[in-house]
Amino acid sequence: MPAYSLAGRRALAALALLPVFCDTAVAQTGLAAAPPTTEAAVSLDLDIIAKQLDVARNQIQPTLGASLYEFRREAIETMPQGDNAPFNQVILQAPGVTQDSFGQLHVRGDHANLQFRINGVQLPEGINVFGQTLQTRLANSISLITGSLPAQYGFRTAGILDIQTKTGTLNPGGSVSMYGGSHEWLQPSAEWGGRVGQLDYFLTGEYLHNGIGIENPTSSYHPLHDRTDQGRGFAYLSGIIDPTTRVSLILGTSRSQFQIPNTPGQSPGLGLVVNGAGDFDSRNLNDNQRQINHYSIVSLQQKAGPVGFQLSGFNRYSSIYFTPDPLGDLLFNGIAQNAYRRNIATGTQGDGSLRLNPDVTLRAGFFIQGERSTFATKSLVLPTGDTGAQLTDQPASVIDSGGRTGWLYGVYLQEEWKVIPTVTLNFGARFDVVDAFTHENQISPRFNAVWQPTEETTLHAGYSRYFTPPPLELVSSPTLALFSNTTAAPATTLNNTPKAERSHYFDVGGTQILFPGFKAGVDLYYRFVDNLLDEGQFGAPIILSAFNYAHGINRGAELTLTYDVGDWHFYGNFAAAKSLGKRIISSQFNFDPADLAVIAGHYIHTDHDQTYTASAGVAYTYPGTNTRFSADMLYGSGLRASIDSPNSTHLPDYQQVNLSVLQKIDTGLFKGLELRLDVVNLLDQKYQIRNGTGVGVGAPQFGPRRTILAGLTQRF
Repeated sequence: MPAYSLAGRRALAALALLPVFCDTAVAQTGLAAAPPTTEAAVSLDLDIIAKQLDVARNQIQPTLGASLYEFRREAIETMPQGDNAPFNQVILQAPGVTQDSFGQLHVRGDHANLQFRINGVQLPEGINVFGQTLQTRLANSISLITGSLPAQYGFRTAGILDIQTKTGTLNPGGSVSMYGGSHEWLQPSAEWGGRVGQLDYFLTGEYLHNGIGIENPTSSYHPLHDRTDQGRGFAYLSGIIDPTTRVSLILGTSRSQFQIPNTPGQSPGLGLVVNGAGDFDSRNLNDNQRQINHYSIVSLQQKAGPVGFQLSGFNRYSSIYFTPDPLGDLLFNGIAQNAYRRNIATGTQGDGSLRLNPDVTLRAGFFIQGERSTFATKSLVLPTGDTGAQLTDQPASVIDSGGRTGWLYGVYLQEEWKVIPTVTLNFGARFDVVDAFTHENQISPRFNAVWQPTEETTLHAGYSRYFTPPPLELVSSPTLALFSNTTAAPATTLNNTPKAERSHYFDVGGTQILFPGFKAGVDLYYRFVDNLLDEGQFGAPIILSAFNYAHGINRGAELTLTYDVGDWHFYGNFAAAKSLGKRIISSQFNFDPADLAVIAGHYIHTDHDQTYTASAGVAYTYPGTNTRFSADMLYGSGLRASIDSPNSTHLPDYQQVNLSVLQKIDTGLFKGLELRLDVVNLLDQKYQIRNGTGVGVGAPQFGPRRTILAGLTQRF
């Protein structure tokens, strides 16, 4: 392959001397003079170009003024389970992140409302409920961005999960791994990355089988009817067209099968009779759910002098298929429903920056997404009379199907201005439109200020106006009418359409380096909301449905500590938060009339409200060896457990401690071999995530019992 010109080499050499890459290895390459036209020199050129384009991409979408918590590759590998950990378990170690059932995460007292970005491109929201679409092992780094967000972040704003993927340039070579242990856990995986000419590639895949696919509804060690089989794959391809231009392609897929776990010892309580049967052993229920996700992103990135931009197209397919136990579900719930949901989203995103001078940078961009959501259900129900009494023991079928197309549009413009060397302002606005079940729009101003009075101290403050559309998946009024005079008729027929959430967000905080290696941070936030969005599980199919509170309040504080010196690495996070909602104004048919009456009169704690949340971790590498010990901890004061009064009760607090030992072998025949031992919930604490009561909560869920896992990885 021909080498670049001498002038091009000298230009690249100058880029290589930028501070971000100015290390001994680069300095020793001798690029200041014209190198020989060898394949090695061309490879080095491509390395520099790829790194420079990565830096330019990050500069297009800065996080100035927001709160950022980053997991770098070394931190991910250091955690118990490492790359084998579910993606949500990694994020739980960030400040202000609350654990919920079905793998859900709540950031700063908000329900879900998370935005996933891969290499700067927003990934459309899917409809999967549990299971992890993304593999932890595909990430080179993961950043959680919260607080007062700059104008380029719209729609889903509780937290931005910005994933920078591994590449063949950053992660050449590969590995094969076998991991498993308790609860039938079996998790083989493989990855490979490299470069062929100007084409960079990285591939990874994994399979997971175990007997704890969904949270156990009881505290028993072995869940009943809870096996899962999950397969995931990921591919990254990138081609450098010239020193300023890159085209990349991302492909991902996941397919997961779940058994819905059972609670033994329960009997039907509705007094129904189906085909002559009035009783059913709950341990024999056979409900199952399948989830499929595919996504793709193609991007063109260019950096030319003061101008940089990235233009992307994306697509995501997701589906859920729930199959019931026909007899058991009818007797327990009054309905047995085969439910299929499919969602296909396609769109484009563009982001660009223009550096006017060393102190002023303009940024602008757009986002357009078209989304088609379809559903098909076949429900078995029992006919009832005007009094609600069962008329016959012969089930009747109710068939329903439909679809809806929705659109999201967003544009933004913002300016970053370094007023003086220690003070930087970032101000702008975005305009967003939702055209789906609801038709709404909003102009959202954003303002952030950062002051760095000393090299050790950084302070920030900001205000953001947010606009969050409801998910496209709903149950419409005509569907409800089909269940009139059956055992599936709702107690409330009112069904106002969910609206877009609108909120004002205030954030102030700072970081301080107390002494070398030891850094502390604090952040305070307050958010008041109209049309507060929430979701709940209503019915046997585990499919979440959206609803609104008329008003909501979120407020809280976070404290972070990190210590990184020598062989010791430590972090600790603590958060206090409160999330309140008042008066349900949409999807009312999902609720008991008595609950609606209680919530209408005063604020209640939302179902995802947890007052105190904490996480911590420590890692130590034994000097002179390749042996590393690490541990992490989660603490929660308990989610809301009831809505009996304005001072709703919460579940008991809990702690989960995880432990890991990793041994690397870098000599002889076993060079590149890694052995690891992990223990999840070392103290085997029995703790409850949900107790099955409250708004939109279908069943109890418990945290994992002690799980012992071991793995062997061969790196190449």
